[in-house]
Amino acid sequence: MEVVMRGITKSFGSNSVLRGVDFNIQAGEVHALMGENGAGKSTLMNILTGLHQSDEGEVLINGEAKTFRNPKEAEEYGLSFIHQEMNTWPELTVLENLFMGNEIKNKLGWIKTNEMRALAEKAFEELGVQLDLDREVKTLSVGQQQMIEIAKSLLANGEVIIMDEPTAALTEREIDVLFKIIRKLKAKQVAIIYISHRMEEIFKISDRITVMRDGVSIDTVKTTNTTNDEVVRKMVGRDLEDYYPAKTSKIGKVIFEAKNLMGDRKFNNISFQVKSGEIVGFSGLMGAGRTEMMRSIFGIDALESGELYLEGKKITVTNPSDAIRQGIGFLTENRKEEGLILDYSIRDNISLPSIDGFRKHGLIDIQAEKDFVKLLMQRLNVKAEGQEDVVSSLSGGNQQKVVLAKWIGIGSKVLILDEPTRGVDVGAKREIYQLMNELADRGVAIIMVSSDLPEILGVSDRIIVVHEGNIAGELSKTEATEEKIMKLATGVM
Repeated sequence: MEVVMRGITKSFGSNSVLRGVDFNIQAGEVHALMGENGAGKSTLMNILTGLHQSDEGEVLINGEAKTFRNPKEAEEYGLSFIHQEMNTWPELTVLENLFMGNEIKNKLGWIKTNEMRALAEKAFEELGVQLDLDREVKTLSVGQQQMIEIAKSLLANGEVIIMDEPTAALTEREIDVLFKIIRKLKAKQVAIIYISHRMEEIFKISDRITVMRDGVSIDTVKTTNTTNDEVVRKMVGRDLEDYYPAKTSKIGKVIFEAKNLMGDRKFNNISFQVKSGEIVGFSGLMGAGRTEMMRSIFGIDALESGELYLEGKKITVTNPSDAIRQGIGFLTENRKEEGLILDYSIRDNISLPSIDGFRKHGLIDIQAEKDFVKLLMQRLNVKAEGQEDVVSSLSGGNQQKVVLAKWIGIGSKVLILDEPTRGVDVGAKREIYQLMNELADRGVAIIMVSSDLPEILGVSDRIIVVHEGNIAGELSKTEATEEKIMKLATGVM
């Protein structure tokens, strides 16, 4: 299947999202679609698959004009969209998820389970994946759930598969499996539209790259004919100098200390300190226990034993309210489920932890709250029409800024950032790094968990490496290298 999109425009109210986009993909090709958050990538794909209708422009499939009224119609025609937030039913089995809404039935309406099972087994065999069809999806890893989505596309005879940030929550091993499957799909002449902010993946898996900026398609090039720097320049419209901005904060006395923390067999005997103005990076393989440590420190999960100290005084944290009250903020790994109330406005999300500060005689001073939110939105460069916009309408990078604004607003003394730039474009990443530096300048003690080794090396003052629930080692900024970190993370040293 060959798809050509020409002159696509789309506005939502007064907000012009797409302003004449051209894009095409050919059978058996992996075509990367790149751009900063808010560039219009998802909107373009939603138009292709029938979720939105374009204001102007045309879509040609195999040379014929085509418009889909809804995603179901597009899927039946051979176009599948695997979203970053996967459309699975956790309580149902793998087999039930594969055929949800597309069950095979006989003339009497009875479901032909055996026939469905045979087709599912064939699809997984083609992908080289082994999954128990009777297993509940909630027991599977993110990578395994992704295989279900890809298998669905095969069962629907998908000829074009759109993958939106497909590796955002995958382990290195799962990424390798995904890339092997993509290559198998290419060999079957399936076309893949690959949306990602991870440059190294784009250059490893794609054949061509189309760059979008501010609702316009800037350029389409063969991957082998361009470079990382050139793609970034096209995405942001300028050279992105000093990708990791220089950190000048003065590191002071110890603000936060953890002693001998243990938690539900996920981590053991964890002790570390963080000083004012310091950024301490936590590195390690997925599943090493880093996130579990931070969730326990913040009171989301219970600590089995251990002690926490803030400014030299022992503190008790049994729930997030305790942590917030004592000046600890936590930007969670999963911002959409744990960091934001998606159906609420930007104003509600930012001001919620600070709302008691706007009470006067039992009533909320709405104007003071609005001024507070306006200041934070301006400072973090949150791109939106206004503070009453629903958070779910924002791009991933702007959602991340809203979560950061919330914790900055309460004046956190200790700020835990778990994968702070996951799913965020290069321009927004730099803004987040700059903001971290400014917070450090103000004396905030920052703990950053990241699976991105260049980020860990570029941002951290000190690096703590975790292996299988234990601290495997600690490296200063001057001595740390990717090789040393990986040796510690894999238990070699």
